[in-house]
Amino acid sequence: MAANITNVFVLMLENRSFDHMLGFSGITGTDAETSQRTILNGLTGGESNSFDGQPYPVVPSADDTMPIDPGHEFPDVVKQLCGENAAYPLGGPYPPIDNSGFVADYAVSPSASQGEGDAPGNFGEIMKCFSPEQLPVLNALAKAFAVCDNWHASIPGPTWPNRLFACGASSAGLDHSPTTGEMATWETLDGLEFPHGSIFDALHRKSPDDGWRVYAGDHFPMAGALKGIEILEIGSLNDFTRDIASSVYPWLYTWIEPNYGDTLHNTYRGGNSQHPMDDVTPGEALIKTVYEAIRNSPHWNTSLLIVTWDEHGGFYDHVAPPEALPPGDTPVGSKFNQYHFPFDRYGVRVPAVIVSPLIPANLIDHRLYDHSSIPKALETVFGLPPLTERDKAANNPTALLTLPTARADAPKTLPNPSAPAMPKVALAAPQPEANVDNGNLPAFLHVAMRADIETSPAEAKHAILSRVQSIQTQGQAAAYIQEVQAKVQAAKGS
Repeated sequence: MAANITNVFVLMLENRSFDHMLGFSGITGTDAETSQRTILNGLTGGESNSFDGQPYPVVPSADDTMPIDPGHEFPDVVKQLCGENAAYPLGGPYPPIDNSGFVADYAVSPSASQGEGDAPGNFGEIMKCFSPEQLPVLNALAKAFAVCDNWHASIPGPTWPNRLFACGASSAGLDHSPTTGEMATWETLDGLEFPHGSIFDALHRKSPDDGWRVYAGDHFPMAGALKGIEILEIGSLNDFTRDIASSVYPWLYTWIEPNYGDTLHNTYRGGNSQHPMDDVTPGEALIKTVYEAIRNSPHWNTSLLIVTWDEHGGFYDHVAPPEALPPGDTPVGSKFNQYHFPFDRYGVRVPAVIVSPLIPANLIDHRLYDHSSIPKALETVFGLPPLTERDKAANNPTALLTLPTARADAPKTLPNPSAPAMPKVALAAPQPEANVDNGNLPAFLHVAMRADIETSPAEAKHAILSRVQSIQTQGQAAAYIQEVQAKVQAAKGS
């Protein structure tokens, strides 16, 4: 095992770019590679985009809630990175990147389910970035340990393939948000299976009884769509704070998902994932809760925690994503490879903070990472082989663990989240008659279907599939998900 680590934890939040969250933080510290003084690669205040002849500069003090979900599907990111008139030819190459189209895409998104409905006077919302006072938890954690300012989403696209990269150093060829039809038939209802398996599979082979544990803020986390993960085995956040306080915490790896809020109507209200249409403050509270639970547990001295975000959510970032090494496990044009994307380009930067008592305080790491660095860290710590070419070549965040013994000065608590700095904006109303193939709703519907199968007699399996395949609208999906949620609650006794 690497650096005396026995337990690795990952908390992945939703849809925020690096500059949006930390670009105005002004954090200075020690370069993780050179040990020289350095400054985080953030914003100068002079960065801008233009649309329809109007300049839109970056500004501090972002609203904590967006009125609509900014575009972040594959075509949106092409437009954001490459300009208003850019297009991606099937199979590439990726157009030249100048990060000039974020406002243009927010004004007019090519994705039917995203980026619609905001007023022209609000187009600059996508350029607003948080001040450090608005995010005291994240800023304090970044200063107390190591912040990575060159951690990118794994593909220039949406939530689902990027979360898959964190689980398997691959998205199994998926380069878009999958439809209900695609997800309903994944692996004959048994869940998504990576060509070379997931990191959960690898850990199960190493330690069948305690290789991994999943905790979630709601009943249908996205990890529940993976083959080998059963809904009834997933714990709640309350379970996590109780379990980690015990003198025995046997699980090598812990994957923590937030509460995504109202996914039934694609508003995400009331959660703590930091989705753009929800308040960022509960997400700050979640980071604080997870950190403090580990920090004040008997397992702190041998722990590693990675806090990151799945993708940028459409928000501005000034750094051009570099070329990437393809995972090499699926051919271009395979079943779920809609744009024939060869995975040869990283996505937009996202925040990432690496936490351990074996990390010196106030490090800034400029090295290149993506979500495949999560499996890479686990492979290093627990002696596992790589899953794909991407994680095989990935930089390893465990290189930050350079102290021979645990620090005694790591903070036992983090600041309280701040009150929202700006008034909440009006949110778009739910649209129950809208098509079900909207954003991440198909993913949650798929997880609900797997939970339904798991809590039903074996002979009901095909009837459940038929019912899910008949769902056409968001309202129908919401009714089904609520029904299955009640079944899961009854099965768990909660």
